[in-house]
Amino acid sequence: MITIQSFTFNPFEENMYVLFDETREAVIIDPGCYTREEQNELSAFIQGQGLKPVKLLNTHAHLDHILGNNYVAGKYNIPLEMHEEDLELLRSAPVYGQIWGISPEPSPDPSAFLKEGDTVKFGNSTLDILFTPGHCPGSITFHSVKEKFAIAGDVLFYESIGRTDLPGGNTETLFRSIREKIFMLSEDTQIYPGHGPVTSVGHEKRFNPFLN
Repeated sequence: MITIQSFTFNPFEENMYVLFDETREAVIIDPGCYTREEQNELSAFIQGQGLKPVKLLNTHAHLDHILGNNYVAGKYNIPLEMHEEDLELLRSAPVYGQIWGISPEPSPDPSAFLKEGDTVKFGNSTLDILFTPGHCPGSITFHSVKEKFAIAGDVLFYESIGRTDLPGGNTETLFRSIREKIFMLSEDTQIYPGHGPVTSVGHEKRFNPFLN
């Protein structure tokens, strides 16, 4: 069974996730840990739980989701995996950081690109990859069919949706990703977003004002 631990880090209040199972192997998704205190909090949790991080994953490459990429990759000697369409965003992070008054450490380049139909394996667990662009060109969602949850980045929030006014965003594409990918999951699938509280497919189908 997969355990999901969330942390809310950096000035953008971004949700990052550590997923692990009974083997203690773990994947780290969207590390937003920016300050030394945030990095120490993450590492203390991993050490305290006796975890072995084996993968570093990004749902997408906007600045707030990759601030801790360099730290995590170096600390645990694990390579980055993400969708190829967001590579330009990843490499542009230092430039966008200047706009927000943030000086991020440059992220390492990915060692592998993930696409729809791929799977991520750790311990006894598997996550399926869904391609869910619109918020940005290379957004992906990590979905557990067996345990009915999805780590969705900034595609879908509690009664809201990801913004599309940033470079590479497209409103029509985002709506299509939500309706044709996320809303095709079972209604009891839990959605773990990049910001804000956990929600579910069923709740968003019924109550999301942007989609009704």
